[in-house]
Order: sequence, then structure tokens, then C-alpha cells
Amino acid sequence: MPLPEENLALDENLLELGRESFRVWESPEHFVVLGRSGKVEEEVNVAACQAAGIAILRRSSGGGTALQGPGCLNFACTLSLRRWPALANVPASYEILLGRLTHALGIPGLEVCGTDILLRGRKISGNAQRRTRDWLLHHGTILYGLDLGLMERVLREPPRQPAHRGRRTHRQFVTALDVTKTSLEQSINTFWNDLSCPEPSDYPKVTRQ
Repeated sequence: MPLPEENLALDENLLELGRESFRVWESPEHFVVLGRSGKVEEEVNVAACQAAGIAILRRSSGGGTALQGPGCLNFACTLSLRRWPALANVPASYEILLGRLTHALGIPGLEVCGTDILLRGRKISGNAQRRTRDWLLHHGTILYGLDLGLMERVLREPPRQPAHRGRRTHRQFVTALDVTKTSLEQSINTFWNDLSCPEPSDYPKVTRQ
């Protein structure tokens, strides 16, 4: 099974494939990952990570710092900006893609707020992007059982917060879906299949790590 840093690299390598692609993965071990411009000293409790044996990694896309591990399902997709010109606009791309994802999840109370998906006001999904001239990498997480107590111990409260967070702590702001991993994977498959048209057989299927 790939290590967390290998999975992050596999996400980023989707941009190099030159085709629309999709993958889903979940790490059996916890790790902290910062966005491209995140600052370790401001966003991570390094001593707590070291005590727990939790690696601190960085991804090439933007977005905030997150704890990942069991109960955190990751998905990544690359889309052609030639086929999807509306996705060239960054805010619109999140609204379009996360709107389709919430529809596929089919859970009452979900709403899109910027780069997050909220369930009745609390975050269940964070998302980030990386772009080239012709391609978009969109990847995100969906929580269905992550250890929120551990999150509080290893992450500092972010210095920059979206308005919809309302200065809430990690435990106050973040929650998890009450679903099984199997049903969550099925919903994410539906999200991708809806995007993969007109001939879904031309696009890679979901790979589970």
C-alpha cells in the first residue's frame, strides 16, 4: 500500500497523464498535510506530531492544513479546461464541482461554502486545486470517522479562516458524515460518472489503494 507521501505524489501526477482521470484513496496511518504556502510553525503542533509519530507533509496545491488518516476518504480528478471552459474561473469551478458532489452524496443539509462542503453548518469536506494551462487537478477529502480529538492535538487553529467558520475551534467546526465507506465510495463514483461523458468507457475507473 502506498505511503501518504506516495499517495500525494500520485494525485499530483494525474496532471501529467494528459487525460481525464480519477482516483480514490485512504491512508491507514495518520499524517498532517499543509497546502503549498502553509507555515508549519503557525498551523501545526510539531511536538504533538512527533510524540504521536505523525508525519508532516506538504502538497503542491493550495488550501489549508489538514489531518488525514482512517475515516478520511480522499478523491482526486483531472479535468480538461478545453472541455470544461467554465472551470477556468476558480470560484466557479468549486461551485460547479462541489455542487455536483453534494448532489451525488444525496444527504440532506449539505451546502457548498467556498472550498468546503458543510453539513448543517459544520465542515465535512475540504478541497484544493492545482492548474496548468489546459488541465485542472481538483482533490478533496470527505470525513466519515476521523479522530477529531487527535485533530485538535496536532493542528493549531488556522490564522486565516473563512467567514463561514465563525472563529470556531476544530472540534466545533468539523464533523463527519454518518455513512459507511462503501456507500461513500459509491457516491463518489456517481459524481465521477456524471462528469465522465459522453463516453465513460474512455476514462479510467476509480482505483482503490
